[in-house]
Amino acid sequence: MIQIDDKLISEDIFSEEFVCNLSKCKGACCVEGDVGAPLDKSETLILERIFDQVKPYLRPEGVEAIEKQGTWVLDPSDNDYVTPMVEGKECAYVIFDDKGITKCGIEKAYEDGAVDWQKPISCHLYPIRVDEYRTFTALNYHKWEICSDACALGKELKVPIYKFVKTPLIRKYGEEFYKTLCDAADEWKIEYGS
Repeated sequence: MIQIDDKLISEDIFSEEFVCNLSKCKGACCVEGDVGAPLDKSETLILERIFDQVKPYLRPEGVEAIEKQGTWVLDPSDNDYVTPMVEGKECAYVIFDDKGITKCGIEKAYEDGAVDWQKPISCHLYPIRVDEYRTFTALNYHKWEICSDACALGKELKVPIYKFVKTPLIRKYGEEFYKTLCDAADEWKIEYGS
């Protein structure tokens, strides 16, 4: 683990390579899984605030799920905040393009200027998962079989995870943190990299 301030960063974020390959996986991470996308408590308030602006971008079944369950729900296994799901399948905020690839309805609304929030940070940071503890924050690589094509493309393009998620890391922690992370990655490569 590498420590930057109160953050512990898994070395996998430096060593593993990853680039989403939506043409292969079709955005399976938005459809697979037992619960919706993890949310920070502050994001639950944002979802409540922007729902009326996002609603026109969503599929009818997504709107129905949100209207029945709420803009966010609690994960029954650990009481963490998550997005609601459509009949236990995809995230209620998912939309599909004409090729069947998932997109985020929130992000589409953001791109159109309808809302000022891009999407849940957990989605934007993926494959990094953030765990908050009382005295520190852990950033770990979440390895998931459905992302094998992303791993293959990352290897082909030689893009380590921390570079793939540059924009969301800056969104979450700021430019200074990202610069320090890159410096740590360079030092790690000298010592351990190939």
